[in-house]
Amino acid sequence: MSIGWIIIIVATLLWHIGLYGMFKKAGIEGWKAFIPFYNTWCMVEKMELKRIWFFLQFIPIAGQFITIWILIKFVEHFGRFSFLHHVATVFVPFIYLPYLGFSPNEKYAGKLVVNNYQKSTAREWIDAAAFAIVAATIIRTFVFEAYTIPTPSMEKTLLVNDFLFVSKFSYGPRIPNTPLSMPFVHHTMPFSTGKSYSEAIKIPYTRWLKTPVKRNDVVVFNFPVNDTLINDEENFGSRKTYYQAIREMGREAVWNNFGDKIITRPVDKRENFIKRCVAIGGDVLQVVNGHVLINGKPQDVFPQSQRYYQLEVPAETFLDNERLAAMGIHIREEQGDKAQLKSNVYLVNITNEEKAHLTLPAGFKLSDYIMEPDNQLFPYYDTASHWSADNYGPIMIPKKGATIALTADNLVRYQRCIEVYEGNTLEMRGTQVFINGQAATSYTFKMDYFWMMGDNRHNSLDSRYWGFVPEDHIVGKASLIWFSWEKAPRWKRLFNQIK
Repeated sequence: MSIGWIIIIVATLLWHIGLYGMFKKAGIEGWKAFIPFYNTWCMVEKMELKRIWFFLQFIPIAGQFITIWILIKFVEHFGRFSFLHHVATVFVPFIYLPYLGFSPNEKYAGKLVVNNYQKSTAREWIDAAAFAIVAATIIRTFVFEAYTIPTPSMEKTLLVNDFLFVSKFSYGPRIPNTPLSMPFVHHTMPFSTGKSYSEAIKIPYTRWLKTPVKRNDVVVFNFPVNDTLINDEENFGSRKTYYQAIREMGREAVWNNFGDKIITRPVDKRENFIKRCVAIGGDVLQVVNGHVLINGKPQDVFPQSQRYYQLEVPAETFLDNERLAAMGIHIREEQGDKAQLKSNVYLVNITNEEKAHLTLPAGFKLSDYIMEPDNQLFPYYDTASHWSADNYGPIMIPKKGATIALTADNLVRYQRCIEVYEGNTLEMRGTQVFINGQAATSYTFKMDYFWMMGDNRHNSLDSRYWGFVPEDHIVGKASLIWFSWEKAPRWKRLFNQIK
């Protein structure tokens, strides 16, 4: 059992033990405190609240806050009305409720003391603001969160300045690794470079009601190689990773030049990326001439996914966006979607849907554009130097419980999974591999992993460049476009489901 689960179980047990003591003081049989929902029924009856409050708890999402409110009202019947007492009830009930239940200084005061208490106007506003912050934080952490698309890597399934709702419940709510953090801020304080979180308390990876990521889901995740970064977003950050800079410049040069800017981040505070999951744990992925194969089978193409093609036109043909649009090719030049390779050859970035309905004039020819081999592709070693973004693999995606032989080739591909993502020490002593100090010839993975690629296949920094995404980095599933903007609202995109 993980430490995270132990913490949750102990905290829940202490919460109920504290409620047991409070029930005894209130004249309610103590055993009733341990029965979920029946305990809140007993509180509602004891406080003579309207019974509708009990049933409102069963409303999805909002019901959680009704339960919190009932508990706060019960605490008030102990004569505790201050803001700090209510904060303790919400954030540390596993400490505060046992204190109320078993301290000889705390007594059940009953309804009379509540009726005689009057809140000031300022206190009403403070309570309302605090409750709103707590509610929004819980929703943002466990249920859904709004995101904005900053780059064209998912075009044209998703466009720059699409505003999304991302469901964190789709794969099971993930408990934050760093629970001590500023509400509504990701990793950096506004108007500063300071951290918005503290690592004084760290919770190991824990996910409630876990459900699997499926192939072709559009997923938001924490950028895996953002664990260490050069904190300079203009030139580095997630644009050029720390590890890419090491490969290009060497470790000594990077630390000499940027040592004062190099920082580390926990999993939940790494940059949020959004891509399509094209392969899951256990799959063998290969890209052949730009087409994705999973376990040897070609995968479906999505109508709005796009890639580069070479458009050859007759000599001395003038080609502008208006003429391209007449053929069914719609260009956004500000994003570099059109380039002239030769006097009569253009590079155009078009979707599968546009290609299917293309009507080319006589003398025009459209052909696949295949990218050249690239030594910046994962896993960055000589025997893979012939790989390109369009001809890649095959490579096996790690699966929880799967065992691999620790060959030289597998070590290059999976060493980061073993060391960084799964927290082992790995060293070579001659030709022998040692994991956590023990000689090993094989390794069994502890987590599932995923392979993410952008729908804009030739303009996407994705798994081809930095590798696997571990399950503890998964944030949620992109579900709905609630707003979209390009100089004006894109009305047709509002409230579209993401496919």
